[in-house]
Amino acid sequence: MTRPRVFVTQPVARGALDRLRAVADVECHPDPLHILDRAALARAVREVHVLFCLVQDTVDAGVIAAGAALRVVATMTITPEQVDVAAATARGIPVTTIPPMVTEATADLAWALLLAVGRRVVEADGLVRANVFPGAQSCRLEGLGVSGRTLGLLGCGRVGQAVARRARGFGMRVLYADPRPLAPPEEAALGLVRVPLPVLLAEADYVSVHVPLGPATRHLVGAPELQRMKPTAYLINTSRGPVVDEAALAVALAAGRLAGAALDVFEHEPRVDPRLLALPNVVLTPHIGSAEVELRARMADVVVDNILAVLAGRRPPNCANPEVYGQGGHQ
Repeated sequence: MTRPRVFVTQPVARGALDRLRAVADVECHPDPLHILDRAALARAVREVHVLFCLVQDTVDAGVIAAGAALRVVATMTITPEQVDVAAATARGIPVTTIPPMVTEATADLAWALLLAVGRRVVEADGLVRANVFPGAQSCRLEGLGVSGRTLGLLGCGRVGQAVARRARGFGMRVLYADPRPLAPPEEAALGLVRVPLPVLLAEADYVSVHVPLGPATRHLVGAPELQRMKPTAYLINTSRGPVVDEAALAVALAAGRLAGAALDVFEHEPRVDPRLLALPNVVLTPHIGSAEVELRARMADVVVDNILAVLAGRRPPNCANPEVYGQGGHQ
């Protein structure tokens, strides 16, 4: 019997790949620094049954059409924003996802970015590497303190609440703006105060973005919102790039209307606005919210669980388009 063929777009945890190799022929694009473009993806899927893809991969209708033998598009994402789910559904191809399992790792990174930009850690590192040591009490690297400051959470779902829990350790006043208020006991437990977005922007020393991407949140933080922020405030975004108007942010930072920004996500990934690259008061990371070894291994195992279910003729446990299955759970 012919073994199914699997293509993996970048290296993932070895244990997950070993599980796949036990039942299928697996080809893995070996370069973790290179994102395959649409044309390369289309070539890669021509004769495979399974596409194992990551959050950075664009799997559009053309890629799906190129995979004549595709039985599943298995993503390592919570919401398959980069996959044309409608095109897959039209072919009867399940698109699988992972459950919300990156909350704590993303909150950790948000705090790493907040501390790095507020305390100018990256700037300081660059000076030392350039053999510049301004002195322990030089004013050159004075930044904004964190303890006792006001943190504004734009969105207070799973990640926002995890960030709020960490803020308690810094004795921060925590505001949040969210169309769906938390229950009063939840607010009290986290020390949260819900306020309108304009109030949050005007009062927060640090604004941390934690909303999902959708039509209502695209450019939720634009020029008017940035104008409302304190000139001494910092913006942190670990949600999705298009939530922030990147061009407006670059203009505000260059004009000194904002103290700085720390970004893990970008409006046009993997491209970053070159104006941001040139600013010393911006900390940039390449969408690494879930980049923890053990977490990534668990994520890859969930993807493999989904793939093995499809190959065995079962409905996968995490399916973004369950309509491809009938009431009995079969395609």
